[in-house]
Amino acid sequence: HRGRQRFVDKNGRCNVQHGNLGGESSRYLSDLFTTLVDLKWRWNLLIFLLTYTVAWLVMASMWWGIAYLRGDLHQVHDNTYSPCVANVYNFPSAFLFFIETEATIGYGHRYITERCPEGIVLFLFQSLLGSIVDAFLIGCMFIKMSQPKKRAETLMFSHEAVISQRDGKLCLMFRVGNLRNSHMVSAQIRCKLIKSRQTPEGEFLPLDQCELDVGFGTGADQLFLVSPLTICHEINSKSPFFCLSQRSLRSEQFEIVVILEGIVETTGMTCQARTSYTEDEVLWGHRFLPVMSLEDGFFRVDYSQFHATFEVPTPPYSVKE
Repeated sequence: HRGRQRFVDKNGRCNVQHGNLGGESSRYLSDLFTTLVDLKWRWNLLIFLLTYTVAWLVMASMWWGIAYLRGDLHQVHDNTYSPCVANVYNFPSAFLFFIETEATIGYGHRYITERCPEGIVLFLFQSLLGSIVDAFLIGCMFIKMSQPKKRAETLMFSHEAVISQRDGKLCLMFRVGNLRNSHMVSAQIRCKLIKSRQTPEGEFLPLDQCELDVGFGTGADQLFLVSPLTICHEINSKSPFFCLSQRSLRSEQFEIVVILEGIVETTGMTCQARTSYTEDEVLWGHRFLPVMSLEDGFFRVDYSQFHATFEVPTPPYSVKE
């Protein structure tokens, strides 16, 4: 195996980093909600905790400030004095009043009196701000938890792709499977060949993308993914592998990116699973072992043989030859 940089890892992660954005980095702040959802979990939790902590401390300080400016803190033992907020005589008590109000606990010991218009205005501001912060952060956490990325981990791709004959035609094949009993609705598969090339005008394209036909015209790319399926790309005169032979495969350098998309049946959200095959992971003259067997009243899938292949007689010549 020749070690080289992959465009897409086997687990579907794309090895692309964006740098030197300059002023364009401000676009991330214009779409702050998506930016927060895309962050790693540790940063999401940190922002979640810091936002609530800072907001709580600021609002508690504002309640304490009102009590301080009105002189309520110096009239604690005067039973005839009407404070803005009853029983708020220091910062901890102001903080507890804010938490009781924000969380709608309402123990009844601390409350706003009617002779404090600034307290009423601050209470309205606190209610509006709390609703906005809750909607934004809780919505962000909910979207983060409900993302269908984890569903892609139960979609399997074979470790290698194979080239052999099927129905008298040379084909490139790989296998996909679904580990869950819940189905992928409207599942569709696509393949991209990523290979560097030079145009007749002398332009060098380092990561040129070319579509591999896996049954777009016949509807074979629309999958009923109940049991493992073998996806087939027929190598013909329109295929980019038209001149590929067993000997030339050893000197080629390309990457086949496989994209499987579908709707998760249980949530209705769109899920995408990806993998890739480099030239070292394409086996010439191999075929996948069967994994289906008929049991008493049902079909059984043996996933221990999912990645297994065996050699079959295959001409070493290209389709062109």
